[in-house]
Parts: sequence; C-alpha cells; structure tokens
Amino acid sequence: MLLQRTNIQEKLLKERSKVGTGDDILAQVRHIFEEDRLREKGIIDTLKGVHNEESTSFDIDLLDKDRIFHSKQIQKICINYRLRFLDTKYFKGKYPQSAIDEIKYLENKHRISISNFKIIAPSKMFVLEKADDPLLFAPMGNGYFYLIHKWGNDLHPLRKLLMWPYKSFENLIVYIILLSILATALIPDGLFTKEQNFSQYIMVFFFMFKSIAAVVLFYGFALGKNFNTAIWNSKYDKTR
Repeated sequence: MLLQRTNIQEKLLKERSKVGTGDDILAQVRHIFEEDRLREKGIIDTLKGVHNEESTSFDIDLLDKDRIFHSKQIQKICINYRLRFLDTKYFKGKYPQSAIDEIKYLENKHRISISNFKIIAPSKMFVLEKADDPLLFAPMGNGYFYLIHKWGNDLHPLRKLLMWPYKSFENLIVYIILLSILATALIPDGLFTKEQNFSQYIMVFFFMFKSIAAVVLFYGFALGKNFNTAIWNSKYDKTR
C-alpha cells in the first residue's frame, strides 16, 4: 500500500480551521492591518508635529550600547561635517518604511510610546527633500540620545575636509590665507616687474588676500551663510 503524499497547504488550512472560519480570519487580518495603519499614521504625525523636551523612558537593559550618544559627541560631529541636529518637525525629507518599523519595534520592545524625536541631517534636508544620511534619535535624558534608525546615502568621504573652512571664523581666515599663498605662488615671475623681490611678493600676497576675502565675504552675506558652530542646532538659520 502506497502512502499518500503530504500536502502542506491542506495541513495549513486544517490547522487554521481550528481558529475560525475563513471569514473570521479575514476580519481579524483586516482589523490587525487597520490598527497597524493607524499606528503608522500616528507615528508619522508625531514625527511632523511639535515636540516636548521630555525624555523617553527606555528600558536600559534592552538598549544597544552602540546606539547611545551624548549631546557633546553629536555637537562635535555636526560641527565637523556641517550637519544639523533638530526636531523632526523641521525635517523636509521622507521617512522610509524601515524607520517606521524600527520605531514600532522599539515601542513594542520597551512598552512605551515615543513622542519626541531628533534628527541629524545636512542643512539642505531641512529645506529640500534629499537623502543624505539622516539619523533619527530619541532623547534619553541628561544629554543622552538613542539612535533609532539611519537611512539614505553616506556622506562624501571628503565632506569633513570640504566643510573645514565653515567650522569657525578662525578656520575661514586660515583657509583664505592658504588660498592667497597658493594664488600668489601661481603668479609667474616678471608679471609686474622684471625681477620680483620679497617685498613685492608680500604686496602681491596682500592683494590676493583682500581679493579672495572680498569674494568670500560677498558670497557668505549674499547667501546668508553662517559657521558650523552657529547652525548645528539652530532652527532659525536654514541656509545650507
């Protein structure tokens, strides 16, 4: 006598019938999905809404230590890479489903409701919809923040170097001096006189310095630029 082969789909249907009829299962699934949809809508509304300054009551024993950062560490990174650290209500980008899923996972795991979010992103992401390495945080209290999710593209490897002149006024002056020295060195000998001595070289340097400084100041004022130390957590200055 040959044994009949096992049909897994039939076994699944038989097991499901112990819970209820097909209509009952469909109603339960519809209810679960509707609850999940409303919950996700609530999370999106919270991300876009007004935040309070209260900390999130995480279960410390369930946290990942590699996701805990202090505000001083966040400040340093934001200044070095010219990034902003603001409430998510100022963020103009879109939140991926993976970020929403991570929020739901943390809320279920810690049995809490997260209602205050912060985000690290380049300045332009608070003006335009871009995708350059946003990091979503929730405050833990005492200056500590918990990294919830990261998405988008990684920053350019040279961004820290490129943003160095914007870090402070002193950095900008050093940058202008270096540019002036380079520009002076590129001027061929004999352009102004047959034999260029040291004093003439200094005069050319000061001319280059004033010219480059004027261009930089005009560019800065025209576009409303500010230094990294001033904008990293400023909700008013929305320039790039």
